[in-house]
Amino acid sequence: MTHRHTIHAQHYGWDNSLAPAVHVVPGDSLEFEVQDSSGGQFTSASSAADVAGLDFTRVNPVAGPVYVEGAEPGDILRVSVLSFAPSGWGWTANIPGFGLLAEDFKEPALHLWRYDAGSLTPCAFGAWARVPLKPFAGTIGVAPAEPGCHSVVPPRRVGGNMDLRDIACGAELQLPVEVPGALFSVGDTHAAQGDGEVCGTALESPMRVALRFELIKQRPIEFPRLITPGPLTRHLDERGYMTSTGIGPDLMAAARDAVRSMIDWLSGEYGMPAIDAYMLCSVCGDLRISEIVDMPNWTVSFYFPRCVLE
Repeated sequence: MTHRHTIHAQHYGWDNSLAPAVHVVPGDSLEFEVQDSSGGQFTSASSAADVAGLDFTRVNPVAGPVYVEGAEPGDILRVSVLSFAPSGWGWTANIPGFGLLAEDFKEPALHLWRYDAGSLTPCAFGAWARVPLKPFAGTIGVAPAEPGCHSVVPPRRVGGNMDLRDIACGAELQLPVEVPGALFSVGDTHAAQGDGEVCGTALESPMRVALRFELIKQRPIEFPRLITPGPLTRHLDERGYMTSTGIGPDLMAAARDAVRSMIDWLSGEYGMPAIDAYMLCSVCGDLRISEIVDMPNWTVSFYFPRCVLE
C-alpha cells in the first residue's frame, strides 16, 4: 500500500502551538517512523549502566504532528491502524524510581531483545521464556486545548501514553478533537506488553506504523474509544494461565500484592531472578480488576500466560 508521506519529524511534548509536519485530508493514510521510548538512547550494545544515565528530557518522542483538514473541536478523529513494520530489536528496563514496584527494585536493569521482524515468532527471554509478539503503539493522541507544552509521559483525555496494547493492527481508535486540525502524533511502539506494563517498560521497539485518518463530525466524546477487529489474547491463551491475587481495600496496594505474588511464584518455580521475573511480567502478564463491588475489599488478579514458559 502506498501512503501519502512518511513522517520523520518528532517532538517531546503535547503542544497545540507546534507547526504541523504535514497536512492531510480525511481518508489519507500516512506512515510514521517511530523511535523507541528511549529516543534512541539505548542500542543493541547498551547495558544496565546506561539506564542510570537516561536523559528523561529525551524519552518518549512522538512522530508528528499531523494537521487533519476540517478537524474542529467537538469532532472525533478516527484513526485506523493499517500495519506495523517492526525493527527486530528492542529492550525492557527497570528504571529506578519508576514502575509499580519501584520500592522493591531500586537497581537499574536492562534486557535486550532480538526477534524476527518478518514472522514475529515468539522471542526468547533468557533461558526461561519465549514471548509471543503483538506490535502496537503505546503513545497515540492529539493536542490538548490547554496552551503550553505538556509532558508526553502521562496519558490524557485526548489520548497520549495510554499503553493500551490492543491499539494493534486492524484496530480503530477514536480520539476527541480539542484544537483545529487535531494535531495528531504517535510514538512509543512496543513489540509486546502485558496489561498494566507493571515495571514501567514493555518490549520497547522502534518500528514504522501506517495509519489512516477520518473524521466523525460534531459528536463530542469525553475520552478515547477503541474498536478491535477480533479476539484479543489468542496469541497467549493456548496453555492457560498462572494467576495470583491481591485482596484489600486499596486497589493500588492489591495490584502490588498480586504482582509480588507472581514474581515470587516465577522465581520459586522456575529459578528466575526476581528482577527478570518483574520485567517479564511487564512484557506479557495481565493485571486485572476482578472484583470491585464487595466492599470493603477488592480483588486484583495477575494473569501470567503459561505458553511463555512451555
